[in-house]
Amino acid sequence: MSAYTSPALARVERGQTCSGCGLCAAIASGAVTMAQAPPGYLRPVQSAHLTPEQETGVSEACPGIIVDIRTDAPVDDLLWGPAHFTGTGFVTDPALRHQASSGGVISGLLVHALATGLVDFVVETGADPIVHTGNRSVVARTAAEVFDAAGSRYAASSPLAGLEDWLGRPGRFAFVGKPCDVAALRARARHDPRIDAKVPVMLAFFCAGIPSARANNRLLDAMEAPRDQVTGFRYRGDGWPGYAKATLADGTTRRMSYDASWGQILSKEVQFRCKVCADAVGSAADVACADAWYGDDKGYPSFQEQDGRSLVMARTAAGLALLDSARAAGTIDTTPLAMTEIIKMQPHQARRKRQILSRLAAMAVAGRPAPRYRGLQLWAAAARESPVEQARSFAGLVRRFLQGRA
Repeated sequence: MSAYTSPALARVERGQTCSGCGLCAAIASGAVTMAQAPPGYLRPVQSAHLTPEQETGVSEACPGIIVDIRTDAPVDDLLWGPAHFTGTGFVTDPALRHQASSGGVISGLLVHALATGLVDFVVETGADPIVHTGNRSVVARTAAEVFDAAGSRYAASSPLAGLEDWLGRPGRFAFVGKPCDVAALRARARHDPRIDAKVPVMLAFFCAGIPSARANNRLLDAMEAPRDQVTGFRYRGDGWPGYAKATLADGTTRRMSYDASWGQILSKEVQFRCKVCADAVGSAADVACADAWYGDDKGYPSFQEQDGRSLVMARTAAGLALLDSARAAGTIDTTPLAMTEIIKMQPHQARRKRQILSRLAAMAVAGRPAPRYRGLQLWAAAARESPVEQARSFAGLVRRFLQGRA
């Protein structure tokens, strides 16, 4: 950090708990910008003092400092969060379903929200036209533009850095982001009434972590795709789960399975904040979606190519109203699902939630400030994990601290 470092940003740096969301850059415009830092994550760069109001704004909403989940949903599961409806589903447009990473429900909801006039545009993440494995925030105003942006992007993004721009545009918009992005936007809305007036729907997806740019370069190397020849890159989609696919300047392509690209390369280098995330399932969103993997009783999901299927959780009354409207219009098809079935589809997320308390304890022992988590039932979730696994989780992170690998 610079000589101007604010107490809030300094706290985040000491804990290495920045998620890269970009909210601080929006709150302290002119004093904070986002830039890539080794090994390839987006981090704030401060060039001027923050005003007291800006300092307070960052402290109250930065997900590296606090995640505060508030809900009046009829169900608030200790692993999977709030829900007015839980099910599996897919967008009924077969082309969009194939383009999307799983069943395309988020994309379908966006198309429906635009078609009905609920929103005038969508703020989401798309591919960077220059660094093709990178991301940029994009505005979609049509179904075709939603289609173009469909598909997961396993790279750093700072969608909230442009918040003032989005709020200053005419009309209302839907926001799509990582769980930490949505939690930050929801927290900021408690102090900025423009957000609730301008953003009637916030959508999130279950997140397994943000890989670095270095990991993405290793992926290209493993795919034998020279970086200076890549003209396009997709991480997922074009089927379920779909292949990582690099398009080269000569028109040829290189591809790798999801299990190999994510499971063996990208997942090995995710930012530290993701390793201590207590809400990777988007509890603050109006609707959260995930891959509804077909799994067995032992919790081993299948990554065999097939028609996409999304896990769908309407977490708020507004989210349920949007989902109901899309179902009534025939845009989305859903089937109710018992909460107890989610663990077969998302075993990693269940294990993460059960072990978060032990990881936060390791941070405390190491003297690192951790995010404050509220409304996430961490003690109850921890009680679902065996003492042996909790001890392994705690000791593993302490060992990484001592070895300088965290």
